[in-house]
Amino acid sequence: MTTLKDLIARRFGIETGGGGAVPAEGALAAILGRGSQRHYTDKPVTDDLLAVLLACAQSAPTKSDLQQYSIVVVKDPAVREALVGLGSGMEWAPKAPAFLVFCADVRRIRRLAEIRGHTYQNDNLDTFMNGVVDAALAMQSFITAAESIGLGTCPISQIRNKIDCACEILGLPDGVFPIAGLAVGWPKFEKPLISMRLPPSVVVHTDRYDDSALEKEVEAYDRRRHAERPIAKEKQRHTAKYGALDYCPWSEQVTRQLSLPERAGFKPYLKAHGMDIA
Repeated sequence: MTTLKDLIARRFGIETGGGGAVPAEGALAAILGRGSQRHYTDKPVTDDLLAVLLACAQSAPTKSDLQQYSIVVVKDPAVREALVGLGSGMEWAPKAPAFLVFCADVRRIRRLAEIRGHTYQNDNLDTFMNGVVDAALAMQSFITAAESIGLGTCPISQIRNKIDCACEILGLPDGVFPIAGLAVGWPKFEKPLISMRLPPSVVVHTDRYDDSALEKEVEAYDRRRHAERPIAKEKQRHTAKYGALDYCPWSEQVTRQLSLPERAGFKPYLKAHGMDIA
């Protein structure tokens, strides 16, 4: 009998304990075995089903019941093609059977404050964070619901690479900005690739934060992950600067990626559109 412990071991590449007596079935097994899907059949995601999944998205927790997010369902082929034209990783996702954009939305309560005769005084970093978290929780609820019925999904942050263009294409006004796109469809391949995650010993802390064993733990993780799925030279980040390696572990890949600034235009765009995030 396959158990949740087996799925957990598959997720981390090591045994971490827990779930040894629980059959690998139901929601827990689905979450432990999930992976992003980028390849879909031509079968459509019907409007009726999409309405159910969007209701699931709106059932997510939200900070102080403020509900500071919006979801754009992109159907118009011309709008989809314009998003594809952004490039920078957006070439495939808007072509999925369904494509949604999850947005933080602080505009709605700004407008309601004016309607109700109140002064809105929270165009600040905390509100920015609250809106982003609200949108992310809604997206995760959508993903969990969609994958529970056999759909595949893949979030795509690259929609923020050219945020000014993306917002213009989607007609997003001041105070509304995308956090991620989401490709949705019926998977072409039955089993998704499972991304090995950092061990709980690195991510989960008890009572106080402790990363004293970080280097040792990540080195072991790097080796496990490389043994299972090496990062090909053509997939390695910034090879023009750092070169291509026969052994390019996860920690090398991610630190290469963040060694150069990403999306430098994001903060100026937000500031220019009403967010005070100094």
